[in-house]
Amino acid sequence: MSRVVLVTGSSRGIGAATARAFAREGDAVVVHGRDVGAIENVRADIGSKLGVAADLTDFHQIEEMRHRIEDELGPVEVVVANAGGNTTPPGDVEAMPVDEFRSIVDMNLTATFLTLKSFLPGMKERGRGSIVAISSAASRRAHVRNPVAYAAAKAGIEHVMKVVALQAGPSGVRANCIAPETIMTEGNERDIPRDFIPKMIEMHPIRRLGTPDDVARAAVFLASDEASWITGVVLDVAGGSVVV
Repeated sequence: MSRVVLVTGSSRGIGAATARAFAREGDAVVVHGRDVGAIENVRADIGSKLGVAADLTDFHQIEEMRHRIEDELGPVEVVVANAGGNTTPPGDVEAMPVDEFRSIVDMNLTATFLTLKSFLPGMKERGRGSIVAISSAASRRAHVRNPVAYAAAKAGIEHVMKVVALQAGPSGVRANCIAPETIMTEGNERDIPRDFIPKMIEMHPIRRLGTPDDVARAAVFLASDEASWITGVVLDVAGGSVVV
């Protein structure tokens, strides 16, 4: 049965691959982002009926997005909270500008919280639903070179999702996280120096870097009936580089 699936931040990278993967399953996928042109490119590519632009740090815009989806496609049964990112390099905690710290926390943790706040009540009321949030391997280990605001925000997402799993499980809603390591998105393909990639590969027991499809396949699984007794987990899609 076709489900309505919202993938936030799906106009490029991991989100776009995830939207394509759910579309291949026959789901009605809503493509989301902030760049209207990029949204339309992915929407047309996967045959999606709906693309929406919204700032996920603005709850009013999220609510408008939800109402539009429900009016045009029906209730959302799967949310992949993928939108986020990092705009600052690693550095000393005390050297980080306050505004940058807040901005990164907002674009990751706050955006995920507000998305949950909008879509979770309907899922609980209907007695079904699955939420998959995208965290990061950066949240799973402390390192002197960690981008601290990004890592802290992603760790916060993992904790929020565990609480949601406990609170919403009795209502038939599941909540899980995926924590990827280095994924060769378009941005990383462009930004990572080519001569550094072999060194990065050596850090992974599975001797390659990740692809957006690695994360997308994990998201499809966690949202599927095959994972119907899985909730509250953080799945490391990290080539074995994170062993807890």
